[in-house]
Amino acid sequence: MDLEFSGEIVWWRGPAPYHFVRVPDGESAQIEAVKHLVTYGWGVIPVTAVVGDTEFTTSLFPKDGAFLVPLKDGVRQAESLELGEVVSIRLILDV
Repeated sequence: MDLEFSGEIVWWRGPAPYHFVRVPDGESAQIEAVKHLVTYGWGVIPVTAVVGDTEFTTSLFPKDGAFLVPLKDGVRQAESLELGEVVSIRLILDV
């Protein structure tokens, strides 16, 4: 499964500070439909993500009926991304 969307970079302080982009509702529904095939527990879903020229592996986190894409510091620095910016993301799920 290959999905593309744009979203705002948000910050969640949680137990450690993290930056995320929320997956829009339509794409979250598509992921929800196949999550039983790809999750490795706790509803966490492994993906390959592409932001700009940077490809990385991460895991989507379920949150409030959608999913969040964590943006690693290395990705944000490589792509010169800041909190509040809108970023385009490509997600690849191995279904």
